[in-house]
Amino acid sequence: VHCHTADQYTLKTELYEMCWNLRDGLRDCLVAAAPYGGPIALLREPHRRSPSSRPQLEIYSASGNSLASFPWKSGPVVQLGWTVNDELLCIQEDGTVLIYDLFGSFKRHFSMGQEVVQSQVLEAKVFHSPYGTGVAIVTGSSRFTLATNIDDLKLRRLPEVPGLQGAPSCWAVLTQDRQTKVLLANGADLFILDNTSCTSPPGLSPQVSSIVHMSVSFSYKYLALFTDTGHLWTGSAHLQDKLSEVDTKIRNPPKQMVWCRRPKSQQPSVVLMWDRLLLVAGVCNDIIQFPVEEQCVCVGELDGVRVVSSSRQELLQEVPLVCQEIFKIASMAPGALLLEAHREYEAASFGKCFLTDFSPDSFVATCRELRVLNAVREAGVGLPLTHSQFKQMTVQVLIDRLVYRQFYPLAIEICRYLKTPDYQGVSRVLKHWASCKVQQKDLSDEAIARAVCLKVGDSAGVSYSHIAAKAYECGRTELAIKLLDYEARSGEQVPLLLKMKRSQLALSKAVESGDTDLVYTVVTYLKNEMNRGDFFMTLRNQPVALSLYRQFCKLQEQDTLKDLYNQDDDHQELANYYVTASYREKRLESRLSVLQSAVDEYNKAKNEFAAKVTHTHTHRHTLGSLQVIEGAGPVHDHKRHHFLCVQATMEALLALGLHKQAEQLYRDFRVPDKRYWWLKLKSLAEKEEWEELEKFSKSKKSPIGYLPFVEVCMKRHNKHEAKKYVSKVPPEQKVKAHLAAERGRDGAVLARCSASDRLLIDKLNRARATATKK
Repeated sequence: VHCHTADQYTLKTELYEMCWNLRDGLRDCLVAAAPYGGPIALLREPHRRSPSSRPQLEIYSASGNSLASFPWKSGPVVQLGWTVNDELLCIQEDGTVLIYDLFGSFKRHFSMGQEVVQSQVLEAKVFHSPYGTGVAIVTGSSRFTLATNIDDLKLRRLPEVPGLQGAPSCWAVLTQDRQTKVLLANGADLFILDNTSCTSPPGLSPQVSSIVHMSVSFSYKYLALFTDTGHLWTGSAHLQDKLSEVDTKIRNPPKQMVWCRRPKSQQPSVVLMWDRLLLVAGVCNDIIQFPVEEQCVCVGELDGVRVVSSSRQELLQEVPLVCQEIFKIASMAPGALLLEAHREYEAASFGKCFLTDFSPDSFVATCRELRVLNAVREAGVGLPLTHSQFKQMTVQVLIDRLVYRQFYPLAIEICRYLKTPDYQGVSRVLKHWASCKVQQKDLSDEAIARAVCLKVGDSAGVSYSHIAAKAYECGRTELAIKLLDYEARSGEQVPLLLKMKRSQLALSKAVESGDTDLVYTVVTYLKNEMNRGDFFMTLRNQPVALSLYRQFCKLQEQDTLKDLYNQDDDHQELANYYVTASYREKRLESRLSVLQSAVDEYNKAKNEFAAKVTHTHTHRHTLGSLQVIEGAGPVHDHKRHHFLCVQATMEALLALGLHKQAEQLYRDFRVPDKRYWWLKLKSLAEKEEWEELEKFSKSKKSPIGYLPFVEVCMKRHNKHEAKKYVSKVPPEQKVKAHLAAERGRDGAVLARCSASDRLLIDKLNRARATATKK
């Protein structure tokens, strides 16, 4: 239907003959219809409170196909609304908001504040903003409360409004400057509420005595106000720019008032609904009237208004300017000429042949999109989307809506037809299909697992672990395990198996993966969840995991390592553990006790050699040496000597002048003669006990020779003592000895050497020179 006023066209298109059969029409109903061709919810007689006859909540598709119906058993409902995800919000008088899915299943609930329970909700609105779906209420105490995003609930109680008693005459929610506000009218006065203040904008018209209805456009850009005098004021939502002011000649407040405009349109209009009349008022100050035969509900859309009645659904739109140019009488616009060509030829694509440098891509894409829209507009699907709504919604959101309604084959065909990438299209649909499939209670686990495997296969982007998690949430643990067998990534299998308390299987999967970190993750989880005995028994069945855990314990948990060896009766490793542990003991008695435990374990392991060596070390050498030190008077106070090595102990004894005790260690530990002589030589020289040093040199033939004696004497600047040992130095070392003793020139040293010594030195020098030339 084309309705022409001075400079405006309005198009009214029938979408559906409704499939529902409403006996009483839309009377005595709370009605909420979601935008973008979304579902419709009806709550019949919401104020009925008789337990024997409860209100009925019904959910339909946009074409009137029944999706859900159930009696309302909760409290009185003030308002219904839909979220951006097509979930139904039911706002009760006590401030509780109940959330249901498209098929009537309860999801969750939240409260709009404890103080609302006493004051009750008078009016409520569900709104959409860039932050998500919001809820706004006004209570019996005339206070407004906002929840801007119900998925991240943060309640805001707005400031009081001066002079307001009860609910305002009308109000609306605005989203301006990234902030959500409330605009309300109390008589002729307007107020804007934000987080911290209540402000009053300047008056709009002197003849206004009361503002009785207001409406905000779909984009929150425009505002319409209806007064008790029948005037309709339209302008910007900021209240700074006026578009028009129309006298409708009707003083009764309309039941509904909805904006009707296309994106980027410069001629927005407002649709007003009374019992028997639908009126369209635009900026041209003229109005269009449509008679209404039955009660209707107006649903604001991005590019028009849906008008829903009990028998049919229509779409009211502003006719685009290009369409006006095409259909205007005697129009010579390019579009009108193309239409004439279309009448002569069957396809509209003929026209593009007359255009130069025309890329057909956009034409082909548009044809594909229109075919998709025709498919989803079918009454069986019931999504009456316009092309503008489709472009705003995007393909991904349309696919989500089809999946949510369980139109899986259609969703897959659309994805393939529009050549949507798998991870955004087919794979995503299959994932949702499989998640729904595992919830079918009439099929066996085996049948569902087989069906999922056949349908999903190895589709990219589909996670079997995600599907298995859904099965587990539904209480089907065995089905979840079967599905996990198809999951190729062990890192995805293991966490869910642990969640399902299938620890043995989780550990096996982790070991099979070869991922050490994954094995450690499972082992750590099992350690925290199981008692110690069961934990060790579980590890015994997995040698790889047990080995890795032992490596971890060696670095982090030594005591646990001992328990592991005890559990396995591994006496050899347990003995090794005790030997290592003995070096960590601070007290002598503790060390000896631990070493004795090591001896016992070596004996149990039938390792006689290790047992004997450890026993000898404990009771002969270590004990004997420590007793020697502790019985040496002053050494008893030097606790640091307890754990010195043999060489360091001997050095300490010699430094203290305990030569007998040092010699005892030398014999007990079979210290090499050269090492002992070096130690004693250095000790005597450092203390400058030259007489003891001479006696020591004559005690027996020195195993280290006598040149070191010369050198240590000269190091202490004792030339006299050094000369005593020069004569005992072998001929090949005499030059070095003389040099050390005299610290003079080579000629002076040679002058003091005997003739035989000089001949030997010459021979050595010639041999060295010959070797150098070669």
